[in-house]
Amino acid sequence: MVLNTVRDADLKNKKVLIRVDFNVPLKNGVVTDDTRIKSALPTIKYILEQEGSSVIVMTHLGRPKGQKNPEFSLAPVCERFAKLLGRPVKMAKDVIGPEVEKDVKNLKAGEVLLLENVRFYPDEEKNNPDFAKALAAFGDVYVNDAFGTAHRAHATTEGLSHYLPAYAGFLIEKEVKFMAPLLENPAKPFVAVIGGSKVSTKISVLESLAKTCDTIVIGGGMAYTFLKVEGHTIGKSLFEAEFEETAKKFLETAAKKGVKVVLPVDHVCAEQFAEDAKPVLVDSADIPENLVGMDIGPKTVKLIADALKSAKSVVWNGPMGVFEFAAFAKGTEEVAKALAATDATTVVGGGDSVAAINKFGLADKISHVSTGGGASLEFLEGKVLPGIKALEK
Repeated sequence: MVLNTVRDADLKNKKVLIRVDFNVPLKNGVVTDDTRIKSALPTIKYILEQEGSSVIVMTHLGRPKGQKNPEFSLAPVCERFAKLLGRPVKMAKDVIGPEVEKDVKNLKAGEVLLLENVRFYPDEEKNNPDFAKALAAFGDVYVNDAFGTAHRAHATTEGLSHYLPAYAGFLIEKEVKFMAPLLENPAKPFVAVIGGSKVSTKISVLESLAKTCDTIVIGGGMAYTFLKVEGHTIGKSLFEAEFEETAKKFLETAAKKGVKVVLPVDHVCAEQFAEDAKPVLVDSADIPENLVGMDIGPKTVKLIADALKSAKSVVWNGPMGVFEFAAFAKGTEEVAKALAATDATTVVGGGDSVAAINKFGLADKISHVSTGGGASLEFLEGKVLPGIKALEK
């Protein structure tokens, strides 16, 4: 997969429309985590370094459902963005319309204009060509650096590419650089660690990764469905009866392909699913009928750590247990540490796994921490991401 990137673009004396992902958490009108803003800065700074260029920034925030809602205004985001960029950022009062046209017309070289929340218009998510055309009229070049929304065919993520020369920013370029080889030609041995609560949300990823993986570790709540299929008792643990056949078929396919599947061999359980529940170590793959599985046990952690030691490529998506409960976070933490200690190329995707890596302060020891939860999941499923497809050479 080869993309047209900003390096290929002629940006001299151009107005550049850039789609970023500034969908950041706010509390009392203050940005509480600016990671996504920071990740877009290299591309924006690069554009501004080109002689005579100016930048028009587009993003969404939250889910205003196609309505103008002050609760989802980008004003507080604009403030933090300007501070991080180290230069003034003008804030448009709308997304399209005569007032915005005036703002764009008055934009001088080296200046930055942030449009209001693009999801204030239902035409954004409908990918309305007229809406995309109205936006395209503001610029000469379109750059997409919003990997987090690349799996959506919206006006600002896909539609604009039909009306302006389209290029990938550095963030999207980096995401594809680390993700694509995992599906196409990973360095071997390739180990996937897949967790999370449900088989239903991860089965497509498992099936896709089985094509290139040597070892697949299955943890989290979904592991209990696979254990039951193998004939183990799972007590009161999560079980998706409607995915029993799917899980069985996956294990058979993996065995035929020579892919080693690692399932928990011991557990940390509790009498009920609660934050203050007392952890009970079960030193067996079988869970007694009065207990619910909450985390992987120490023997399973060692199995996973051993698999990671010899790996050359690793992808991790989804926690190993209920890591948001302190008493049941150990398995996820230990796997995160084992991942950080390996010499392999390591890619972490998915909101909870990224949160775990950040929580345990290990982000700088991972080759690539993906910025897109849903997008990284769909990429690993081998799906075509419309926002990426639009940027291919």
